[in-house]
Amino acid sequence: RKLNSRTPLTMKFFLTLTFLASVAAFAPTPSTRQSSKLYLSEKNDKDMSKAIPFVPRPKLLDGTLAGDVGFDPFGFGGADKASLINMREAELKHSRLAMLAAVGWPLAELW
Repeated sequence: RKLNSRTPLTMKFFLTLTFLASVAAFAPTPSTRQSSKLYLSEKNDKDMSKAIPFVPRPKLLDGTLAGDVGFDPFGFGGADKASLINMREAELKHSRLAMLAAVGWPLAELW
């Protein structure tokens, strides 16, 4: 295949465009940013979920448990503290079983 005389010029042009595009990715952003926090009501921040800021925090999830950020959109926690603890233990058991299965399945395929 024979290259015409415009090929090196076209290649240099596209390489220059690629370089400029990659340099633009590291350009500083403007410092006048507006807040993106969404205020739908005048409720106190303690009444709102940390996980979903525009949703009210479930009353059982008060931040006393480890990792509690008020995320229970479907109400799986239950009606009282005992059912919340029971669901938490069930979630830990299921997650541990899923982690073992994720490791065991590829190992079973190898042997």
